[in-house]
Amino acid sequence: MLNDSPIRPVDVARVDDRPLWVEIFGDEVWWDEPRPHEGGRRCVVRRGPDGTVRDAIPPGWNARNRVIEYGGRSWRPLAGGGVVFTEWSNQRIHRYDGSGDPVPLTPEGPFRYADLYLPPGRREVWAVRETDVPGQGGVVRDIVAVPLDGDGPVRVIVKAQHFLMNPRISPDGRQVIWIGWDHPNMPWDGTELCVAPLRPDGTAGPHRRVAGGPRESVIQAEWRDDDTLYAITDPSGWWNLHLIPLDGGDPVNLTPLPLEFGDAPWKLGYSWFALAGERGERIVTVYGTADGRRLGVLDPATGALTEIGGSATYWAPTLSADGSRVAGVAASPYTPFEVTCVGLDGGERTVVSPPKPLPAREVLPTPEAITIEGVHAHVYPPRGVDGPAPYVVFAHGGPTGATPLILDLEVAFFTSRGIGVVRVNYGGSTGYGRAYRERLRGNWGVVDVQDCAKVARGLVASGRADAARIAIRGGSAGGWTALAALVHSDVFRGAVAHYAITDPETWAAETHDFESRYLDGLIGPLPRERRRYEERSPLLHAGRASGPALLLHGLEDAIVPPVQAERFVAELDRHGTPWAYLTFPGEQHGWRREETIVAALEAELAFYGIIFGFPTPEVPPLRLRYPGGEK
Repeated sequence: MLNDSPIRPVDVARVDDRPLWVEIFGDEVWWDEPRPHEGGRRCVVRRGPDGTVRDAIPPGWNARNRVIEYGGRSWRPLAGGGVVFTEWSNQRIHRYDGSGDPVPLTPEGPFRYADLYLPPGRREVWAVRETDVPGQGGVVRDIVAVPLDGDGPVRVIVKAQHFLMNPRISPDGRQVIWIGWDHPNMPWDGTELCVAPLRPDGTAGPHRRVAGGPRESVIQAEWRDDDTLYAITDPSGWWNLHLIPLDGGDPVNLTPLPLEFGDAPWKLGYSWFALAGERGERIVTVYGTADGRRLGVLDPATGALTEIGGSATYWAPTLSADGSRVAGVAASPYTPFEVTCVGLDGGERTVVSPPKPLPAREVLPTPEAITIEGVHAHVYPPRGVDGPAPYVVFAHGGPTGATPLILDLEVAFFTSRGIGVVRVNYGGSTGYGRAYRERLRGNWGVVDVQDCAKVARGLVASGRADAARIAIRGGSAGGWTALAALVHSDVFRGAVAHYAITDPETWAAETHDFESRYLDGLIGPLPRERRRYEERSPLLHAGRASGPALLLHGLEDAIVPPVQAERFVAELDRHGTPWAYLTFPGEQHGWRREETIVAALEAELAFYGIIFGFPTPEVPPLRLRYPGGEK
């Protein structure tokens, strides 16, 4: 354990999370950024041509929403300097023109809005609306139009599938497209790209499917012209860019490569590609694998793909382009997520978001992409350790997700103290094609656990890791994997679980609508596969834990209710296994407040000190619960 790390928990909190929803608007660049020091709100900001960055919404307002609980595109800039956005506290759409208070455009009620879109030529904002149906235990979603002047009712445009996203109007204003899907599918399993005529009253007529299906996932679509679409879909097993003719012709794969041009749409409104120029003569796109997601310009006429992203190893799914430049969010092993503009012709790159305070480069780990027995992982070696070191396996959430090869100060917080980190993209992760993603199908709690154990054993065999000092941690589904590995393997000395699922059957009954059938694919449908649920449940096998556990949970978590953690620690207590459990009022699924991020990191470091056997005087002591009391 090194005691001279310059990285404090508050330093991590102030670089945590990333900008979202970047947009080039005239000569300005807009985005929204996390404000952990302001209670975790997200603030829309704008940068003018003189380089000045200004807030675009008033202090205290929070541009977030809860659609599918993970949220979605929450704002759009308006001509004249205004903005339309969703406010977290009441979930209503508001308009703000730069003075006074934002004005609500939608009524009070059980409504939430996301995936905001401004159809050209219309004085309205379109959105996906989610409505809780009182007394019926259900959720209804539709695509609606909201007048920007606040004068008139909200108009329903589309009623179709249970889940909807990506509303877009055709250039001539006569057609509308969207992407939809139904239970039990998740959007990475199978979706439908639909087109319908737009009636004179502004509602959609009967629709037809032009791409997608039960085993094909369309995740973004844009109009090329009135008769043709560009779309990301995966009939080849890879999310590639396609040209979709609406006259019944066959789709054309413009990027027939074993690379991903998309990812799992956990939020509504992601953009993995953007059209550059008035007619979209070029397509700016992100592409690659979870080991490196690049930025490129595609010539759809020739198929030529030119990389323009420079040293960035990850570009987030938020792109905006005009005729000469693209704006996005990029990161590398030595730089955090930054809003970056790139020239389409010369490739010149400019970071436009304000700089974040970073430690000296020599303190940061140099990550390495590795593969152990077919499992992809990223190793962040510990600072100042010769020979086998303590290691923590980081299991990402999702589980349909991935961890990129980038700087993460949370990781550096531990590596700078002599604790190695390996982030595992276990089977089921995105970024390596559908076949790798579907290794987890029916096998959640098996493949993810085995893959994390394989990587840990591989690091021990190579001499990097100390077999007696390996822990595992994760959040949400990663927390499930951490606890499942603790009870179903003998590799790990302890586990840290942030807002974790601990029992799949009760979670399926208690969670929100979006993920309520997720486990049909990950484990199997109930009640037919109940035995699998029971065999894999960390809760039901807590007596097998190979070491102590630290659980942390937000008390307002609607995705994984806190009762999941409460039941698990009660079982650990019953079986005499040490544990600690911390809760955070006001937090939902994930940490957004500075004080929460600090407290969680301090507790985690103290926990590793206990199980690995080194002192941690720089953080408050953590008390584990043992039979008969605390120690």
